[in-house]
Amino acid sequence: MDAVFKALADGTRRKLLDRLYQNNGQTLTELCEHLDMTRQAVTKHLMLLEKANLVAVVWRGREKLHYLNPMPLHEIYERWIGKYERHRLQALRDLKKGLEQTKTKRPRRK
Repeated sequence: MDAVFKALADGTRRKLLDRLYQNNGQTLTELCEHLDMTRQAVTKHLMLLEKANLVAVVWRGREKLHYLNPMPLHEIYERWIGKYERHRLQALRDLKKGLEQTKTKRPRRK
């Protein structure tokens, strides 16, 4: 999980993930089009994303296609975000139930 956080710490790598989210299965050339950096620099970023398992590579002939792998992000969500959100959602559910019960217990005005 440390590799995922390290990969996400860089803005360029987040941009690459966003680009893959918008259009999955891109070549290095396609990914470089919207970045103001050399192909070598983008390749280094992609290698870090691959090591973190955030990007998967598929070879099609001589073309290397890059695909977003959302599983590590889902694992982070489950471990670090989901458990905190659960309590908030339970509190909202309990509040709703309480308000609905109060509404049904009050006599109607004529």
